Amino acid sequence: MIDFSFIHDLTAPLYCPDNGRPPLDPTLMFKALFLGYLFGVRSERQLVREIEVNVAYRWFLRLKLTDKVFDASTLSQNRRRRYRDETVAQSIFDRIVEQAIGAGLVDGTVLYTDSTHLKANANKNRFDLEVVAKSRADYWEALDAAIEADRAVHGKKPLKPKERQPALKETKVSRTDPDAGYMVRDGKPKGFFYLDHRTVDGAHAIITDTFATPASINDSIVYLGRLDRQVERFGFDVAAVGLDAGYATPGIARGLEEREIRGVTGYRNPTPPKPGMMRKSAFVYEPEADGYRCPEGQLLAYATTDRAGYRHYKSDPTICRDCPLLASCTTSANATRLITRHVWQDARERNDTNRLTTWGKAIYRRRKETVERSFADAKQLHGHRYARFRSLTRVRVQCLLAAAAQNIKKIALALSPKPLLRPV
Repeated sequence: MIDFSFIHDLTAPLYCPDNGRPPLDPTLMFKALFLGYLFGVRSERQLVREIEVNVAYRWFLRLKLTDKVFDASTLSQNRRRRYRDETVAQSIFDRIVEQAIGAGLVDGTVLYTDSTHLKANANKNRFDLEVVAKSRADYWEALDAAIEADRAVHGKKPLKPKERQPALKETKVSRTDPDAGYMVRDGKPKGFFYLDHRTVDGAHAIITDTFATPASINDSIVYLGRLDRQVERFGFDVAAVGLDAGYATPGIARGLEEREIRGVTGYRNPTPPKPGMMRKSAFVYEPEADGYRCPEGQLLAYATTDRAGYRHYKSDPTICRDCPLLASCTTSANATRLITRHVWQDARERNDTNRLTTWGKAIYRRRKETVERSFADAKQLHGHRYARFRSLTRVRVQCLLAAAAQNIKKIALALSPKPLLRPV
């Protein structure tokens, strides 16, 4: 059901045509790797041993019963020396997706995206503390323009020119695999991990994109760039996307609106205040007055827009000092309550309403049947719980080949003739 002949053309520039000993067919090598991912065989030595005795594996690799099977070191040295980046693996993955599109298994109308963690091949107790830059959002330039426009509308002077730099933080850096990120998330294990950001088509759950990053990078950072890549590479006409709460940010909501894509994201519970203090939701935003109305009726007026893209709305301390709710409203020494609102918050609120519609609920329900099921199969059946190798490049190759193997299996199952049921 799958045409693998394209692999030979993709890898031809990596081989010398007129010098050295004749190489093994690269198509054979990649098909052997696919066997490892399809059946969760992590060890290349074990994979070769199974190829030697399994007739079905030999048939898939076009090896006769009397043919000598290549050595395991041929697989590992070929991977280490010849494929130094993920270019070939990305091309193979893309070509298999194109075969799924050609077979009518992918339409690109509704896409689901999520991420899962892979445990890095690194000792969590061997690390150094270093100060590193936080991950950079891919919409900074657009945010800077929106901040200047917002300040101009409110009669504020432009901010002084300043090159935007990512904030710095102290974190653990592995001595074994420095590319891995130290993950600290609620409900997740602590340690060195990678994240596999995966997008799945809504029709038959064919994986259309996979991209690995260190686990310290937020899910939303790379999302819009990977979405644009799929639209450009495969020509998708995306109408809607299904995302979990980790993608519920003003930047993504605004990006989806610009692309005329409806986003359905999970509910993101805001950070609760200190015990006994009043929530931000107790203040009602009034667009006509461009301010927040407090429970006692005071309007918090606009003050400024900061470099992070948040408008500041402040109360009048002369009114707040006599307010009966002062103790539960603010702990400020000058009796002032501050409320912030992102310049793209309107887009975020419009995006949140999609989740409450009938079609939005139907799309969100499909998440567990598509991208979450894809990750469950990858972890349970294809050895996707752990990073097989060290370094970001090799983990990206692992994610691409594992996703390609899953797609191969889905295409074969979808296109293979179904047995006819005879009446008893």
